[in-house]
Amino acid sequence: MSTYVISDIHGEYELFIQLLDKIRLKDSDTLYILGDVLDRGPHPVKTLLKLMEMPNAICMVGNHEFMALECLNIFMQEVTDDFLEKLDIKEFENYLEWLENGGQTTIDELCALDIATRKEIQEFLGELLVYEEIIVAGRDYVLVHAGIANFSPDTGLDEYGIHELVWSRPDYSIPYYEDRYVITGHTPTQLIKGNEKPGYIYKNKNHIAIDCGSYRPDGRLAAICLDTWEEFYAEKN
Repeated sequence: MSTYVISDIHGEYELFIQLLDKIRLKDSDTLYILGDVLDRGPHPVKTLLKLMEMPNAICMVGNHEFMALECLNIFMQEVTDDFLEKLDIKEFENYLEWLENGGQTTIDELCALDIATRKEIQEFLGELLVYEEIIVAGRDYVLVHAGIANFSPDTGLDEYGIHELVWSRPDYSIPYYEDRYVITGHTPTQLIKGNEKPGYIYKNKNHIAIDCGSYRPDGRLAAICLDTWEEFYAEKN
Protein backbone atom coordinates (compact mmCIF):
# COMPACT_ATOMS: atom_id res chain seq x y z
CA MET A 1 0.00 0.00 0.00
CA SER A 2 1.63 3.20 -1.22
CA THR A 3 0.44 6.77 -1.67
CA TYR A 4 1.21 8.75 -4.83
CA VAL A 5 0.48 12.33 -5.84
CA ILE A 6 0.15 13.79 -9.36
CA SER A 7 -0.98 17.25 -10.43
CA ASP A 8 -1.75 19.28 -13.53
CA ILE A 9 -2.25 16.52 -16.09
CA HIS A 10 -3.90 19.09 -18.40
CA GLY A 11 -5.32 16.66 -20.89
CA GLU A 12 -2.06 14.80 -21.51
CA TYR A 13 -3.73 11.40 -21.44
CA GLU A 14 -0.82 9.48 -22.96
CA LEU A 15 1.60 10.90 -20.40
CA PHE A 16 -0.82 9.97 -17.62
CA ILE A 17 -1.04 6.35 -18.79
CA GLN A 18 2.74 6.25 -19.21
CA LEU A 19 3.15 7.54 -15.66
CA LEU A 20 0.72 4.98 -14.24
CA ASP A 21 2.77 2.26 -15.90
CA LYS A 22 5.95 3.64 -14.37
CA ILE A 23 4.64 3.74 -10.81
CA ARG A 24 2.93 0.36 -11.28
CA LEU A 25 -0.13 1.52 -9.42
CA LYS A 26 -1.88 -1.31 -7.59
CA ASP A 27 -5.48 -1.50 -6.43
CA SER A 28 -4.26 -1.27 -2.84
CA ASP A 29 -2.40 2.01 -3.54
CA THR A 30 -3.90 5.49 -3.25
CA LEU A 31 -3.46 8.12 -5.94
CA TYR A 32 -4.17 11.79 -5.25
CA ILE A 33 -4.67 14.16 -8.18
CA LEU A 34 -4.20 17.80 -7.17
CA GLY A 35 -6.41 19.34 -9.83
CA ASP A 36 -6.05 20.70 -13.36
CA VAL A 37 -6.87 17.47 -15.12
CA LEU A 38 -8.77 19.62 -17.63
CA ASP A 39 -7.86 22.03 -20.44
CA ARG A 40 -4.81 22.78 -22.60
CA GLY A 41 -3.79 19.28 -23.70
CA PRO A 42 -5.59 17.14 -26.31
CA HIS A 43 -7.62 14.75 -24.12
CA PRO A 44 -8.78 16.34 -20.84
CA VAL A 45 -12.19 14.69 -20.71
CA LYS A 46 -10.80 11.29 -21.69
CA THR A 47 -8.36 11.63 -18.78
CA LEU A 48 -11.12 12.66 -16.39
CA LEU A 49 -13.32 9.72 -17.42
CA LYS A 50 -10.39 7.38 -16.78
CA LEU A 51 -9.98 8.83 -13.27
CA MET A 52 -13.70 8.49 -12.62
CA GLU A 53 -13.33 4.75 -13.19
CA MET A 54 -10.43 4.40 -10.73
CA PRO A 55 -11.70 3.64 -7.20
CA ASN A 56 -8.29 4.34 -5.66
CA ALA A 57 -7.95 7.81 -7.27
CA ILE A 58 -8.88 10.80 -5.11
CA CYS A 59 -9.30 13.94 -7.18
CA MET A 60 -9.12 17.53 -6.00
CA VAL A 61 -10.27 20.74 -7.63
CA GLY A 62 -7.91 22.99 -9.54
CA ASN A 63 -8.62 26.38 -11.03
CA HIS A 64 -9.35 24.76 -14.40
CA GLU A 65 -12.02 22.50 -12.90
CA PHE A 66 -13.38 25.55 -11.10
CA MET A 67 -13.65 27.45 -14.40
CA ALA A 68 -15.31 24.44 -16.03
CA LEU A 69 -17.86 24.16 -13.23
CA GLU A 70 -18.86 27.78 -13.72
CA CYS A 71 -19.71 26.99 -17.35
CA LEU A 72 -20.95 23.41 -17.41
CA ASN A 73 -24.63 24.28 -17.14
CA ILE A 74 -24.29 25.62 -20.67
CA PHE A 75 -23.42 22.14 -21.88
CA MET A 76 -26.33 20.36 -20.21
CA GLN A 77 -28.27 20.92 -23.42
CA GLU A 78 -27.61 20.25 -27.07
CA VAL A 79 -25.01 22.80 -28.14
CA THR A 80 -25.83 24.67 -31.33
CA ASP A 81 -24.05 27.43 -33.23
CA ASP A 82 -26.16 30.14 -31.60
CA PHE A 83 -26.10 28.88 -28.00
CA LEU A 84 -23.80 31.74 -26.92
CA GLU A 85 -26.55 34.21 -27.76
CA LYS A 86 -28.59 32.77 -24.88
CA LEU A 87 -25.95 33.46 -22.23
CA ASP A 88 -26.20 36.32 -19.78
CA ILE A 89 -23.18 38.60 -19.44
CA LYS A 90 -21.68 36.79 -16.42
CA GLU A 91 -21.96 33.39 -18.08
CA PHE A 92 -20.42 34.83 -21.23
CA GLU A 93 -17.50 36.35 -19.28
CA ASN A 94 -16.89 33.03 -17.49
CA TYR A 95 -16.99 31.22 -20.82
CA LEU A 96 -14.47 33.62 -22.39
CA GLU A 97 -12.14 33.31 -19.38
CA TRP A 98 -12.28 29.53 -19.69
CA LEU A 99 -11.46 29.70 -23.39
CA GLU A 100 -8.57 32.09 -22.75
CA ASN A 101 -7.14 29.60 -20.26
CA GLY A 102 -7.13 26.60 -22.59
CA GLY A 103 -10.70 25.38 -22.25
CA GLN A 104 -11.31 24.63 -25.94
CA THR A 105 -10.03 21.03 -25.82
CA THR A 106 -12.30 20.29 -22.85
CA ILE A 107 -15.27 21.86 -24.62
CA ASP A 108 -14.61 19.89 -27.80
CA GLU A 109 -14.56 16.57 -25.94
CA LEU A 110 -17.61 17.49 -23.84
CA CYS A 111 -19.62 18.28 -26.96
CA ALA A 112 -18.86 14.82 -28.35
CA LEU A 113 -20.53 13.18 -25.32
CA ASP A 114 -24.17 12.48 -24.65
CA ILE A 115 -25.99 14.68 -22.13
CA ALA A 116 -26.12 11.94 -19.48
CA THR A 117 -22.33 11.58 -19.47
CA ARG A 118 -21.89 15.35 -19.31
CA LYS A 119 -24.12 15.40 -16.22
CA GLU A 120 -22.06 12.63 -14.61
CA ILE A 121 -18.94 14.72 -15.19
CA GLN A 122 -20.62 17.82 -13.74
CA GLU A 123 -21.64 15.89 -10.61
CA PHE A 124 -18.15 14.43 -10.24
CA LEU A 125 -16.48 17.83 -10.53
CA GLY A 126 -18.92 19.33 -8.05
CA GLU A 127 -17.81 16.82 -5.40
CA LEU A 128 -14.05 17.33 -5.72
CA LEU A 129 -12.03 18.01 -2.59
CA VAL A 130 -10.55 21.47 -2.08
CA TYR A 131 -7.75 20.25 0.18
CA GLU A 132 -6.73 17.13 2.05
CA GLU A 133 -4.66 16.48 5.17
CA ILE A 134 -2.94 13.11 5.38
CA ILE A 135 -0.18 11.30 7.25
CA VAL A 136 2.09 8.93 5.33
CA ALA A 137 5.13 7.16 6.79
CA GLY A 138 5.04 9.39 9.86
CA ARG A 139 5.04 12.67 7.87
CA ASP A 140 2.16 15.15 7.82
CA TYR A 141 1.04 16.60 4.50
CA VAL A 142 -1.38 19.23 3.27
CA LEU A 143 -2.47 18.59 -0.31
CA VAL A 144 -3.90 21.56 -2.19
CA HIS A 145 -3.93 22.64 -5.81
CA ALA A 146 -2.41 26.11 -5.81
CA GLY A 147 -1.16 27.15 -2.40
CA ILE A 148 -2.44 28.91 0.69
CA ALA A 149 -2.82 32.62 0.01
CA ASN A 150 -2.78 35.03 2.96
CA PHE A 151 -1.27 32.24 5.03
CA SER A 152 -1.36 32.43 8.80
CA PRO A 153 -0.44 29.57 11.14
CA ASP A 154 -3.47 30.53 13.22
CA THR A 155 -5.91 30.07 10.32
CA GLY A 156 -7.48 26.67 9.77
CA LEU A 157 -7.57 25.33 6.23
CA ASP A 158 -11.37 25.36 6.29
CA GLU A 159 -11.27 29.12 6.88
CA TYR A 160 -9.59 29.94 3.55
CA GLY A 161 -11.63 30.86 0.50
CA ILE A 162 -11.66 28.84 -2.70
CA HIS A 163 -9.59 31.43 -4.58
CA GLU A 164 -6.92 31.36 -1.88
CA LEU A 165 -6.51 27.62 -2.37
CA VAL A 166 -7.01 27.02 -6.10
CA TRP A 167 -5.82 30.25 -7.78
CA SER A 168 -3.13 31.98 -5.69
CA ARG A 169 0.51 30.95 -5.93
CA PRO A 170 2.43 29.97 -2.79
CA ASP A 171 5.38 31.83 -1.32
CA TYR A 172 8.12 29.25 -1.72
CA SER A 173 10.61 31.42 0.17
CA ILE A 174 9.08 30.65 3.58
CA PRO A 175 7.90 27.44 5.24
CA TYR A 176 4.19 27.56 6.01
CA TYR A 177 4.45 24.91 8.69
CA GLU A 178 7.46 23.67 10.61
CA ASP A 179 6.08 20.15 10.96
CA ARG A 180 3.98 19.68 7.81
CA TYR A 181 4.74 19.50 4.11
CA VAL A 182 2.54 21.44 1.69
CA ILE A 183 2.24 19.71 -1.69
CA THR A 184 1.00 21.88 -4.55
CA GLY A 185 0.56 21.95 -8.29
CA HIS A 186 -0.59 24.99 -10.30
CA THR A 187 2.81 26.69 -10.63
CA PRO A 188 5.10 24.92 -13.12
CA THR A 189 8.43 24.36 -11.43
CA GLN A 190 10.03 26.06 -14.43
CA LEU A 191 8.61 29.30 -13.02
CA ILE A 192 9.84 28.98 -9.43
CA LYS A 193 12.50 31.58 -8.74
CA GLY A 194 15.81 30.05 -7.74
CA ASN A 195 14.82 26.51 -8.73
CA GLU A 196 18.00 24.75 -9.80
CA LYS A 197 16.10 21.93 -11.56
CA PRO A 198 13.26 23.56 -13.50
CA GLY A 199 10.81 21.06 -14.87
CA TYR A 200 11.34 18.59 -12.04
CA ILE A 201 9.75 18.23 -8.61
CA TYR A 202 10.81 21.08 -6.32
CA LYS A 203 11.38 20.52 -2.60
CA ASN A 204 12.35 23.37 -0.31
CA LYS A 205 11.29 24.77 3.08
CA ASN A 206 8.56 22.13 3.53
CA HIS A 207 7.13 22.88 0.09
CA ILE A 208 6.82 20.13 -2.50
CA ALA A 209 5.81 21.50 -5.90
CA ILE A 210 4.87 18.81 -8.41
CA ASP A 211 3.52 20.67 -11.47
CA CYS A 212 6.33 20.05 -13.93
CA GLY A 213 4.57 21.62 -16.91
CA SER A 214 3.11 18.58 -18.64
CA TYR A 215 1.74 20.63 -21.55
CA ARG A 216 4.87 22.77 -22.04
CA PRO A 217 7.53 21.97 -24.65
CA ASP A 218 10.09 21.74 -21.81
CA GLY A 219 7.73 19.96 -19.44
CA ARG A 220 6.84 16.54 -18.15
CA LEU A 221 4.21 14.88 -15.96
CA ALA A 222 5.44 14.00 -12.47
CA ALA A 223 4.42 11.76 -9.59
CA ILE A 224 5.85 11.43 -6.11
CA CYS A 225 5.50 8.46 -3.77
CA LEU A 226 4.94 9.84 -0.28
CA ASP A 227 6.14 6.64 1.38
CA THR A 228 9.64 6.86 -0.13
CA TRP A 229 9.79 10.30 -1.83
CA GLU A 230 10.73 8.51 -5.04
CA GLU A 231 9.99 10.62 -8.11
CA PHE A 232 8.56 9.42 -11.42
CA TYR A 233 8.33 11.26 -14.73
CA ALA A 234 6.65 10.83 -18.10
CA GLU A 235 7.81 12.87 -21.07
CA LYS A 236 6.74 13.32 -24.66
CA ASN A 237 8.95 11.57 -27.21
